[in-house]
Amino acid sequence: MGKDQRVLFNSTIFGPIHSRRLGTSLGINLSPNDGKVCSFDCLYCEAGYNSQGAGKSGLPSREKVKSLLKEKLKEMREKGENLDVITFSGNGEPTLHPDFPGIIDDVMTLRNEFFPKAKVSVLTNSTRIFTPEVAQALKRIDNNILKLDSAVNETMRLIDQPTSPSFTVDKVVESLKQFRDTGIIQTMILRGEHDGHSIDNTSEEEIRALINAYKEIKPREIMIYSLDRSTPEEKLVKVEKEELEKIGKRIEEETGIKVTVA
Repeated sequence: MGKDQRVLFNSTIFGPIHSRRLGTSLGINLSPNDGKVCSFDCLYCEAGYNSQGAGKSGLPSREKVKSLLKEKLKEMREKGENLDVITFSGNGEPTLHPDFPGIIDDVMTLRNEFFPKAKVSVLTNSTRIFTPEVAQALKRIDNNILKLDSAVNETMRLIDQPTSPSFTVDKVVESLKQFRDTGIIQTMILRGEHDGHSIDNTSEEEIRALINAYKEIKPREIMIYSLDRSTPEEKLVKVEKEELEKIGKRIEEETGIKVTVA
């Protein structure tokens, strides 16, 4: 994917789709349908870079999210369709929505009404876990999936490009501890180059730093994965499954925490 290309979700409720990590998933996009709103500007984001702008549609209201989700869940149940998970993802960081905690409440209620066995998952980049109401909302869901792509600050800032200069590995690792035994840490493993800087979070230094961070955080589970779709930075390289599994096995052995490789 070239730097001017992107893949955006053009609706607030999308799917269901099959997720390689989560199963049959109905998606919720709390970002605009025609742009991107994110506190990271990841080199590997399929939605493209933040420079494309936020579009003109704006963030969906809490009422709209609730109405559209109820309509879709009702339709799926009437058709006898299966649903494993309702997943917050989309064109940016879902926890940036000002009504995120209330939307979580609505989604949990609707899940209980229509598909009580389905899980509610949020894919978050961990930038808003310092906000108490956001953290509390994340503690209410089934799968709180939190990003930590590197435990080396320089590498994290290169891969994820956080918009806040004060966002650091030390700060986020300390805050991730509040989700001990409940949170799921998700790490993108990749190699490549960006603006003349080499990227490789598979090195001994990187894996050792991640292991130490995982030990501090003590999450319920760790997910590691690599590139599966086109990326805005063209010089990124996918780490193949065999190598991922080797890394995952090492992490699991040294931390005692379950590791899922996708």
